[in-house]
Amino acid sequence: MYLEEYSVGMEREFGSKTVSKEEIIRFASEFDPQPFHLDEEAAKDSMFGELVASGWHTCSMLMRMLCDEFLLDDVGSLGSGGVDNIRWKKPVRPNDTLRVQSRVTEVRPSESKPDRGIVKSQYSVLNQDDQLVMTIESMGFFLKKPT
Repeated sequence: MYLEEYSVGMEREFGSKTVSKEEIIRFASEFDPQPFHLDEEAAKDSMFGELVASGWHTCSMLMRMLCDEFLLDDVGSLGSGGVDNIRWKKPVRPNDTLRVQSRVTEVRPSESKPDRGIVKSQYSVLNQDDQLVMTIESMGFFLKKPT
């Protein structure tokens, strides 16, 4: 999609990612080795009471679902200028299945580069019980349609 194909209020729902206990432990082992992400017994004594995924793992799973849904096939996508307001609302547990709801909040041409613009979006990640597990705001750069 190109910049002109986005509009404020545009919504979509996509993704289906089931996370396993092994994935949670593997990610945590490398990137967030806190006991409640690594060890089921240690997690029992945590505020979660059981093994949970790292919030950063949840962000990574969101990114994968974004890539699978449209970014890898999107000739207009130029990457991101960053994210804001990450909120981990509910822990992600082994065997949770996640999906994404997105809403475009801003579309505007770049002031400095006339061939592109900025799309801001809000993402909500929900589990299989429709519980909100994470919200995040993102800014993406997109090319304008070639003339």
